[in-house]
Amino acid sequence: MQLIDTHCHIDFPQFESSRTEVLTRAAEAGIRHIIVPGVNAAGWGGIEALFLAHCKNRPRLHIALGLHPCFLHGHQSQDLEQLEQLLSSKPVCAVGEIGLDLFIPQADLDEQLRFLKPQLALAEKYQLPVLLHVRKAHDQMLKQLRLFKLTRGGIVHAFSGSEQQAHQYIELGFKLGLGGTVTYERAQKLRRTVQAIALEHFVLETDAPDMPLSGHQGKPNEPCRVLDVAKVVADLKDCTLEEVAAITSQQALQLFNIDQSSVVD
Repeated sequence: MQLIDTHCHIDFPQFESSRTEVLTRAAEAGIRHIIVPGVNAAGWGGIEALFLAHCKNRPRLHIALGLHPCFLHGHQSQDLEQLEQLLSSKPVCAVGEIGLDLFIPQADLDEQLRFLKPQLALAEKYQLPVLLHVRKAHDQMLKQLRLFKLTRGGIVHAFSGSEQQAHQYIELGFKLGLGGTVTYERAQKLRRTVQAIALEHFVLETDAPDMPLSGHQGKPNEPCRVLDVAKVVADLKDCTLEEVAAITSQQALQLFNIDQSSVVD
């Protein structure tokens, strides 16, 4: 059984002293691939260094690069030029983490759109999927996606919208990311959405070190927890763990254009 963590910030400082052990635990839990999203220009070089150091190990790390809306204060216009240069010359599997966040204090939608729109355009230009961060802004994001009509689609990371919004994203070619939130019994709206929508529209993730699972509050999240997320999804879908692993992994492999033979032990 093989799993893929489609969203893990293994480059973050929280893992500096434990990264090798964390990746070992992930491999032991069956995680074969980890997508590592960039959040700002200052961190892109660190992700590339990790990729070069671990690309032949298990789990394999894959680079995504983007300018995250929650780091807006640090973004510069020239970062977009640097992003295009990297997308055209580096082995990048996605544009992200990008998006809209109207939950953060004093959110500036216009300024967030100033960085989101050119990144969506770059994703289409270089035929890459996008990793979307969306909080309290699903309608605004859906409006942009309808305008840009991305050929490769992407993932709505940590999906938190309604079932209706889920179907709208799916119609636009997007997968819905399931992580720690779905493990909480209080997340009834999300759990009902998971039960109502076919499994092939979902992928698994952790957002490690953030978004801890139920029972692990107060501890840094880890990519090995994808296995726990998969078990909860299997219960919700009344299917086997192996089915969840196979179907969600297949979606991720196709989305990120990862060689399927590279997951076979």
